Amino acid sequence: MTIGWFGYERVDYITYDTKGIWRCYEIKVSKSDFYSKAKKTFVGHYNYFVIPKELYEEVKDDIPNHIGVYLGNYCAKRAKKQELTVDEQVLKDSMIRSLSREFQKQYASGDPTAVEILTRRANRHETEAKRYRRDYHELTNKLFRKYGRNWEDIIE
Repeated sequence: MTIGWFGYERVDYITYDTKGIWRCYEIKVSKSDFYSKAKKTFVGHYNYFVIPKELYEEVKDDIPNHIGVYLGNYCAKRAKKQELTVDEQVLKDSMIRSLSREFQKQYASGDPTAVEILTRRANRHETEAKRYRRDYHELTNKLFRKYGRNWEDIIE
């Protein structure tokens, strides 16, 4: 997300929760990426690096005390709360602009109903799974009625 209207700062990933907390995530995949001149945009209340474990072992001494670290979905180091370094309204406007741009890309792809299609597909699979479970239980009950509840008797 680009911060500001003509901003030069970009954050790889940002979240805003119902309590008004902003979290920024910088994704780094290599040592050269971590030490590159590219701006690390930590403007949120809580800021994190998202890096592979091997990289963490190499750079952990160079991570500021207030910056947290995620290794995949595991939080290896908790972030410390900071004051926002950008006006909150600028962050909100930037997020709205970014979401609008993503919507426009989705719409321009010619498949504006992708979410609806995926939801229908998930519902169909859920219905199918329920049918399989029902069939399994019916067959199991038939076997129990015919052979008793002792699985060894059924297998022989």
